[in-house]
Amino acid sequence: MSSPNRMPWVDTAKGLSIILVVMMYAAYNTGEYTNGVGFLHYAIGFATPFRMPEFFLISGLFLSQVIDRPWRRYVDRRVVHYLYFYVLWAIISIGLKIGIFSRDPAGMLHDLAMAVVQPYGVLWFIYMLAVFGLVARLVRELHVPHWIVIAIAAALQMWAPRPDSYALEQFAAYFVFFYLGFVLAPLVFRLVAWTQGRPAIAVAGLLAWALVNGLLVYSPGYAMQPVGMQMGLAAWPPLHLVLAVAGAVALCVAGGFLSKFASMEWLRWLGEHSLVVYVAFTIPMSIFRGAALASGLLTDTGMLSLAVLLVSVISPVVLYFIVKRIGFGNFLFERPAWAHIDGPNAAKASNKPMTRPAREAA
Repeated sequence: MSSPNRMPWVDTAKGLSIILVVMMYAAYNTGEYTNGVGFLHYAIGFATPFRMPEFFLISGLFLSQVIDRPWRRYVDRRVVHYLYFYVLWAIISIGLKIGIFSRDPAGMLHDLAMAVVQPYGVLWFIYMLAVFGLVARLVRELHVPHWIVIAIAAALQMWAPRPDSYALEQFAAYFVFFYLGFVLAPLVFRLVAWTQGRPAIAVAGLLAWALVNGLLVYSPGYAMQPVGMQMGLAAWPPLHLVLAVAGAVALCVAGGFLSKFASMEWLRWLGEHSLVVYVAFTIPMSIFRGAALASGLLTDTGMLSLAVLLVSVISPVVLYFIVKRIGFGNFLFERPAWAHIDGPNAAKASNKPMTRPAREAA
């Protein structure tokens, strides 16, 4: 059961998001090794405009609760919190993949050093959340109007620069969605509450959005590839930005609709524990995909992608329950007391459930 202070629809929307994220890696990772395209490629192709923007937008929804806290407490909650998991799982991933499996100690040390300035692998999302939290607080301190921040961030997103720095590239691509989540939180919460009371309108709106999004993504000019895809009209930068925001909001509405069903409790739970899946899914993904291909028992790109997706989502959950059962390893998924910089106050803040944010002044 969820905490009475949490918002089920937020967790449900996060559950949808983490499935889409793992689905992308499952499809493209499999496609890379089979040199084929499966049905999951088309499913994730549909989600290309909004897959990651939705995750960042949701991450910004509750920023108003903490952004005006004292600097030390804020940094603990919004920067150190994410960096702890980034550093921990970067060490685990690099140590296993490069140090043990590849038997390359020098390469392992090189990758560990580079991970400080260049976000490592799929963990880039956690790295960027720490950066986004810090930048949002800085522009807040400088009293930069929201419209100026959004205009600059939107321009960066549409420009889509490709600098040598992966961190700068991802900042340009996604900061606008994090900040929009912060600024538009009251509107998003009102919209979801309104549609939850009108399920027929919610479903009709979601179907209309899905039709428009699908037609624009798969319009003439699209190209599906084993690793990645080229969208049709949706690739035009201004339209891509609009579809990203629309898709992010649509997933919030979908979360609101699905959270009303008891049968969707598993999805809500998955969203509440999305960090568990996000930090740990790549290791079982690689092991299972390699074993399946080596055995020759499952070689069809579509079915193998689906199997990889299921294993990649379920394995971290199983590990989480094992850790809880034996009482050892909690540090893998929960930040220990020593990793706080604001003492007991920060520890309490880190464990505080999500609640509706106060209205943000313009």
